Amino acid sequence: MGRGLQHPGPGGLGDPRGVVEGVGDGHWRDPRLLGDVFDGGTASRRCGHNDILARCVTLRGSCVTLRSMSQDTVVSAPRPPVLDARAVYAPYAAFAAFGIFWGAWGAALPTLRTQAGVSEGQLGTALLFIGLGALPAMAFTGRAVDRYGLRVASWLLAALAGAGLLITAGADGVVLLIIGMLVVGAASGAADVAINTLAGRAEHVTAKPLLTRSHGLFSVGVVIASLSTGALLGAGLSLLAAFAVVAAVMCALAAATALTSMSLQIPAHQGDAGTRAEAREGARAERGAPAGSAAAAPRGARRLTGLLRRISPTSPLFVVGLVAALAYAIENAHQSWGAVMLTDVFSASPQLAAAAPATFAATVALARLSLAPLSRSHPTVMLLGGGALATVGSAVLATAPSVIIALVGLVLGALGTATLFPTLLSRSLRGTDPAQHGRATSTVAATAYLGFLLGPAYVGLLAESSDLRGALLGVAALALVFTLAAAPISTWAARRAHSDH
Repeated sequence: MGRGLQHPGPGGLGDPRGVVEGVGDGHWRDPRLLGDVFDGGTASRRCGHNDILARCVTLRGSCVTLRSMSQDTVVSAPRPPVLDARAVYAPYAAFAAFGIFWGAWGAALPTLRTQAGVSEGQLGTALLFIGLGALPAMAFTGRAVDRYGLRVASWLLAALAGAGLLITAGADGVVLLIIGMLVVGAASGAADVAINTLAGRAEHVTAKPLLTRSHGLFSVGVVIASLSTGALLGAGLSLLAAFAVVAAVMCALAAATALTSMSLQIPAHQGDAGTRAEAREGARAERGAPAGSAAAAPRGARRLTGLLRRISPTSPLFVVGLVAALAYAIENAHQSWGAVMLTDVFSASPQLAAAAPATFAATVALARLSLAPLSRSHPTVMLLGGGALATVGSAVLATAPSVIIALVGLVLGALGTATLFPTLLSRSLRGTDPAQHGRATSTVAATAYLGFLLGPAYVGLLAESSDLRGALLGVAALALVFTLAAAPISTWAARRAHSDH
């Protein structure tokens, strides 16, 4: 066993709860705590001897001084976090709120179209502005999360609820509808990055597959909210009143997110003076400015440089985002075109056609909740297996001779695509400094969102040149490309990010 170190525990310098024992490999472990005390930190400090190494985690600036029992050597490092057991519920509440919004949104679109007095083509054009509002917000939200902490997630969920009320109250004509779509897109994109950062941080701290489970709760929220909103509107409630109910539930879940995520906060700027200086130097280096130069370039130029570096073709996070874009394109193609497939090919009634997205979302929820542990422990298997299932499911859907077989294809596609994005995001964050999780998540999520936006569009273009069956065979081909590329590319990106870190 390595040298023993002692830090001031709750009972003072001699408190046995403060004893930290070296395990002989350069890491130090507290026998009273689970895991390495300084695992996943932002800096390393040597104590004059190569075999004494403490990796630091910045936590609210509460520093602990470690003193060698055998040598007069002192290491100053932040105190390890005390995790509130309720923290695991923070991403669950956040993703449930996010799913509730989009479930209600999908159910309300026909009523919103009627209220705004627009055609189907105008509605389709307006929907594109959700993406135009989301992408810039996603690109810059990560920095806000890193600076202000995970509480940003609850703020943005409340903002998204407000955006829903705004568009349902004021959408009258195509111009106001487009403005509302931009606001909804910006709030949704920003909230998407924030809640994924929250889930990634919670997974990092707890070593539990919370990302995949959280995405499962999103799907549960979609199913419940879509059915509930349809029931409210069917009972004669106005669109504004229905969204007022949705907003109230979302705000309650946002408050729960804020309360349960407090112990996950690790804002680097709240550390000790030395840590804050290191954070400033690191931030300048990331933005391309020389360390120690306070005015190397205008602030806007430094931020733009940092953003361009994160989305450059050589950035491992950007490459992972491109792979995740394929996953989103496959998933959204199934979710958006399943009902159209049943209607156009099999002349299904509206009630039967609605079974397609409901079946898909319910299967995704069950898959994410049940397969979550495997997405963290066996990511390569999940990527290969998920891609293969998505390929088979797309092919079955494209060639289905009946509605039942088409629904089987959707179930297979849902099982395949359910864990792809959470697995890719979780894997990419493992080699990333926790203090940079917000920016890392925004890079992956914003890039992946391109696939979410383009998924329905490319299916429509393929359907125009051939037919819907042929377009869905194109989705199967895309899923096959993902299957062949995802595992090796994500492995390379994780190693590259770890070596850079």
